[in-house]
Amino acid sequence: MHISDDTGDDHDDASRSSSASIVDAILDNARNRRNLGQQLATSGDRVSTDELVDIVRHGPLLEALLDGPLDRRGIEAHLDVSKATSHRFTQWLETTGLGERIDHRLQLTGRGEAVAEELLRFEANVRTARRLTPLLDVICDDHDEFLVEPFVDATVTIADPEDPYRPVERFIELVQESRTFRGFNTTHMAPLVLGEFHQQMFGETETEIIYLPTIVEKLFETYPERAREAIERGHLTLRTRDDLPYGLALFDERVGIGGYDASTGLMQVFVDTDAPIARQWGERVYDSIRADSESLDTIA
Repeated sequence: MHISDDTGDDHDDASRSSSASIVDAILDNARNRRNLGQQLATSGDRVSTDELVDIVRHGPLLEALLDGPLDRRGIEAHLDVSKATSHRFTQWLETTGLGERIDHRLQLTGRGEAVAEELLRFEANVRTARRLTPLLDVICDDHDEFLVEPFVDATVTIADPEDPYRPVERFIELVQESRTFRGFNTTHMAPLVLGEFHQQMFGETETEIIYLPTIVEKLFETYPERAREAIERGHLTLRTRDDLPYGLALFDERVGIGGYDASTGLMQVFVDTDAPIARQWGERVYDSIRADSESLDTIA
């Protein structure tokens, strides 16, 4: 039993280390993306725009063949195209070297599989960026470290004139479902007039929040006794930092990001997901911000 427990701990440590390495690799890749154009220009072997458009146009064909080889009738049935179109598809695949004919069936070459997978990833990221537009527009000056890929299936909650508190309500809902909560924010996580969140923060959810110093002052002005009691019990930990990029929330199972209206201070959009890689990214960002913050005890 003792050996088994140690092995389990080692496995957990290895899993955490592996996840951290993956996040590091993704972050490094994100930082280097803006230099890709220069790197490609230096290589002198850029793919023409016409070729890229042609690949995108044939995306459904490449995706269909990722599932396995198809004969021409299979292509016609799968893509609902004519015999003449399937013939053109066959010629295009063989001419470009992305596919080959084996035993009267078409299959992707190794290069074809790689291109098909990258095309799907491109589409997923474009779709995700489109869904996250309200968030990206708000945090555009600070999202160099923001990763689009982990948020492909994220829940996106947007404020509208008829329901301006929808993002805040989604945020409070997740807080209520979580035993612990960590986060940082440029303003109050929820408006001070909404008591549900502060009830959770002061009495039910183990909470650590990094705020701007002015926001902490307003919190104590509004809830002087309850805030101090929660801190004294060790239930609430407050830290401050002079500059914060946006709002980040780490729940038991999910990670969320909030974007705020600069003029009103109201949350305009809240994006949350339970994707493990997003969670790892969120923890990495939070730890970085926390390491450069001060505890309330230090300030006091």
